[in-house]
Amino acid sequence: MTNKVHPYIPNMVPEIQGEMLKEVGVDSVMDLFEGIPEELHFKGEMNIPEALNEFELRRHIEGLLNKNVSANEFLNFLGAGCWQHFIPAVCDEINQRSEFLTAYAGEPYDDHGRYQTLFEYQSLVAELVDMDVVNVPTFDWGQAAATALRMASRITKKTKILMPKTVAPERAKIITNYGSPHLDIEFIDFDGKTGLLVLEDLKNKISEETAAIYFENPSYLGFIESQGEEISEIAKASGALVVVGVDPISLGVLAPPSHYGADIICGDLQPLGMHMNYSGGQAGFIATHDDETFVQEYPSRLFGIIPTVKEGEYGFGDVFYDRTSFALREKGKESVGTQTALWGITAGVYLSLVGPEGMHELGQTIMQNTQYAIQQISSIPGVKGSRFNSPVFKEFVVDFNETGLTVKQVNKKLLEQQIFGGKDLSEEYPELGQTALFCVTEIHTKEDIDRLVQAIGDAIKG
Repeated sequence: MTNKVHPYIPNMVPEIQGEMLKEVGVDSVMDLFEGIPEELHFKGEMNIPEALNEFELRRHIEGLLNKNVSANEFLNFLGAGCWQHFIPAVCDEINQRSEFLTAYAGEPYDDHGRYQTLFEYQSLVAELVDMDVVNVPTFDWGQAAATALRMASRITKKTKILMPKTVAPERAKIITNYGSPHLDIEFIDFDGKTGLLVLEDLKNKISEETAAIYFENPSYLGFIESQGEEISEIAKASGALVVVGVDPISLGVLAPPSHYGADIICGDLQPLGMHMNYSGGQAGFIATHDDETFVQEYPSRLFGIIPTVKEGEYGFGDVFYDRTSFALREKGKESVGTQTALWGITAGVYLSLVGPEGMHELGQTIMQNTQYAIQQISSIPGVKGSRFNSPVFKEFVVDFNETGLTVKQVNKKLLEQQIFGGKDLSEEYPELGQTALFCVTEIHTKEDIDRLVQAIGDAIKG
C-alpha cells in the first residue's frame, strides 16, 4: 500500500484505505484483482509525472488551451456538422441559471421550471417541423437518426434501411454502429451533377422488406434534396417509412419534411443557440405526429401539460413514462441515460427569441450570403464555386480539380491568411476529387466573403 496521497484521487489516505479494505474483507488492494491471470499484471514502474499543485495545473492547462486558434481569431468557413451561427446572449444567460444547470433531469425534488421549459422547447420545435411530438434531446444528430431508424424498424417489424451515399459519413457510421447487428443498411447512389438521390437506384433496391428510407435535407454536401415527395411515394408504395434528417435553421425558408411525406424527422439542435465548443456541446431531436404507434417507440423522455386538481392550474410532467428504460430498465427498447436536456432549454430560448419572422429573415440572409459566395468563388479561374447544380443552403462543395492544387495545399495557404477553409472531401468522397465543403452563415459579411475569394485567388496564383 502506497503512503503517497494524490491530491486529485479520493480515499488515498492509508488509514481510510485500510478501513475500506477491512470492510470488504481483503488485506490489500491487489487482493481485489484476484482471478486476473498473472501475465496480465503490469510489473514495471509507470512513468507518471509528479502531481502539480492547483496553481501549476491551472497554468499548464491554460498553456495547452492557448495553443488553439479559434473562430473568434480566424475567419471561419468550416461547417460539416458543427456550424458557426450568431448566439444571442440570453441563451447563455438562461442555460447558466442554477435551477437548469445543476438539475439532473428535472425530477420533482429539483424541478424549478425545468419540466415547463422542456415542454416549451418541444412545442417550439414541433411548430418548426410541423409535427406534434418532440423528445427530450439526444446527444447529437447521429444518435437521433440512429434512434429514429430503430423506431422505424420496430414499428414496421422490418430491418432493411436505405440511405443515400450523401448522408454525412460520421452519421452513417453512428447509424451503422448503433443499429448493429439488427439493422441491414444499404446505400443508394447520388447523381454526380445534381447530388440528388438516384430514384432508379432507389426503386431497384427498395422492397417489401424495407423498414425505412433515410435522407438528409439539406444534405451533408449542402444541396437541397428537391425530390422529397417522389422519394416518399416510392417508400410508401413498398410499406416503408420515411425518416428525414434536417438542419432546423433552414426551416425559415424551406418546407419542413412533414410537408413531403416524412413519418419521422430528426436533426441537430446545435444551430439553435449553441456554441461550437471545439465541436462538442451538440444535441439532436426526433419528431413525429401524435400517433400512439410512433409515440410508444420513443425511448427518451417526453414532457406534456395537464390540468391539476386545482381548477385553472396546469402542471408539466412525463408522458407515457412506462415505455422508457427508466421504467423498464434492462427490458427497455433502448437504454437512455443522462441526456442533453440543457441544450433543449437553450434551443427553446433561441426559437422564442428569434420567432417565425426572424427564422425567415435568418434563412434568407444565409441563402443570399451563400449564393454571393458561390458566384464570387466561381469567378476565380479554374475553380467551380459549386460542384453541384442544385440549389444549396449554407454549405456548398467547391471544386479545385482544374487548379492543379490539392485542397490541403489551398487550405494551408488560407491558414497563412488567418482563414479556416472548407473541409477536405477528397477522402470521404474520392470520386469528387479535390473538393472542399465550405460553409457560409449569417455571421459572414460581404467583406468576409470577398476576403476569402481574394485569398483563394492568391493561393491558386502561387
